[in-house]
Amino acid sequence: MRLFAAVLPPAGALGELARAVDRLRGLPGADGLRWTGRDSWHFTLAFMGDVEDGLLPELTERLGRAARRTEPFPLRIHGGGHFGGRALWAGAAGGTGELRRLAERADAAARRAGVPMEEHRHYEAHLTLARGRGGRTDMTGRTDVDLRPYAEALGDFEGTPWEVAELVLVRSRLPVSGVPGEQPRYEAVARCPLGRARPGASG
Repeated sequence: MRLFAAVLPPAGALGELARAVDRLRGLPGADGLRWTGRDSWHFTLAFMGDVEDGLLPELTERLGRAARRTEPFPLRIHGGGHFGGRALWAGAAGGTGELRRLAERADAAARRAGVPMEEHRHYEAHLTLARGRGGRTDMTGRTDVDLRPYAEALGDFEGTPWEVAELVLVRSRLPVSGVPGEQPRYEAVARCPLGRARPGASG
């Protein structure tokens, strides 16, 4: 199964961002982007790719340990940026140091569980909002939309802070229908509370 570890913003934070994204979608050229759905918005901590079912119990246990070593911390959605013409994203502010440490611990947990991870790279917190076509042209001959105006329009976005209280192991189900624009479906496989286990809490 295709898995990744993530921090999922609460509904209120997603609602604020959705209102900002609605304005972005009114900018010139917005119909040339592939916009992600609100139900898929998350901050990836560690992408694991296809994981054998047999590794899931140990992976979940190790992620739980990583989560317990990290105390809850504040975070908010803040500003935006882009990766060339490939992706438009919203950023994070607040406890970004704690978020980075949690990402490093999730990566290490996956490796120790036997998941063949990609080469470790510097962690940059981002929540993907839209994707370009990577320099390709579509059937009408259009090429990638310049993402800079969209990132600039997000520059002053400041979401309400919330407390990150769990690491979530998420399964990604890729589209199989062949319908253009169909998005992957995400489902939580495990929820790992941050900090020392509370009385009666799972994990």
